[in-house]
Amino acid sequence: MKPWKTLATSHAPGGSLLTLQQRDVEFAIRVDGKTLMSSRSTGSEEAMAEAACVARVPRRVLIGGLGMGFTLRAVLDRVPASASVTVAELSQAVIDWNKGVLAPLAGTPLDDPRVQVIARDVRKVYKSGPFDAILLDVDNGPTAMTADSNDSLYDDHGLALARAALHPKGVFVVWSAGPDQRFVKRLENAGFTASSRALKRHTLFIATA
Repeated sequence: MKPWKTLATSHAPGGSLLTLQQRDVEFAIRVDGKTLMSSRSTGSEEAMAEAACVARVPRRVLIGGLGMGFTLRAVLDRVPASASVTVAELSQAVIDWNKGVLAPLAGTPLDDPRVQVIARDVRKVYKSGPFDAILLDVDNGPTAMTADSNDSLYDDHGLALARAALHPKGVFVVWSAGPDQRFVKRLENAGFTASSRALKRHTLFIATA
């Protein structure tokens, strides 16, 4: 098996080292050596977009975390031409990589005129709501974070901000590396109707305002 080749490195706003690597046709982004995301499988990103659109097709969507663009692509494939999709990505390097070497992976979604990408913490972008759907795919979710600072996305205050940023009956979908029934309870305490959905390797938390 071929070794991983490092294509680029950058420091995240919190100081962690981001590394973009490639092996054959597979790409990976790592944080301080830990795998944050890979292009090997995109099924959970598809499932996130499907969950956000199951009740009604959202026309104003906020995605927290750009990743490799797969969640954004899945949303764009499901919303109308009149929709607007805002992506909040804290790392400018990740945005640049998605405009460069990673762009073809998800069909250059940042070129879509419906898309606005902002190099900002998603909690600050909540203030530009209300949104019909918010998809949160930051770090490894509420169960296995690589950066402790991301905990405030998933605590009581962070969830209250997310709920306030949604239209009534808006959908909040959270990607997670694993299950956590306590997080379902936390969502309910924040005023959501919530459930979890087990995927092949990951978990989605789906909540309605």
